[in-house]
Amino acid sequence: MTGGNRTSGKERGSGRRAELLSMAARMFATRGVAATTMREIADEAGILSGSLYHHFDSKEAMVDEILREYLNAQLERFRRVVDAGHDPHTTVGELIREAFAALHRHRWAMAVLHNEAGYLAGFDRFGYIDTANRDFERIWVRVLRQGQRTGVFRAELSPRLAHRFIRDSVSAAVRWYNPSGRMSVQGIAEQYTRIFRDGMVVSGRD
Repeated sequence: MTGGNRTSGKERGSGRRAELLSMAARMFATRGVAATTMREIADEAGILSGSLYHHFDSKEAMVDEILREYLNAQLERFRRVVDAGHDPHTTVGELIREAFAALHRHRWAMAVLHNEAGYLAGFDRFGYIDTANRDFERIWVRVLRQGQRTGVFRAELSPRLAHRFIRDSVSAAVRWYNPSGRMSVQGIAEQYTRIFRDGMVVSGRD
């Protein structure tokens, strides 16, 4: 019984921590990291500031956890797409779909990253963001180059520029995406797949 209670307490603590991070992510995304204080997050959560500091030593620590969870999860999803071993045309489509699926899973984290990149660059602790971006780029560029070598994608296009164009377009979608809107994330992803991937295909190919 005692052991069960301890496990239950840990689960409650973990759940509460996740709730606080979700709340903070929304505030950071809508108000800005610099403009949001630990006291305001605590007030929003209905707890004392001291209770919030029991979970996190600073708001930067909260941002850190929010972004690491998103970036690690996204990198893992991209790697699974590539490891599936599909042809480049299919793989690029799946990468685009996974990129947009993050709008549903990590909407606020994406918004923080999109809006606060310049601010976060001033902190050494967020240096891993550049590392993650390079990892993402390597995955996309490798697939796009393979598509060029096999005659699927147009040879004159720059894979790096193509990736950055897609990346920035997906990232900017957090500004207008409405979870309650008429078009689902899946529908948006399909439209973007036709625009981006099919726009790179060699003329005469599907």
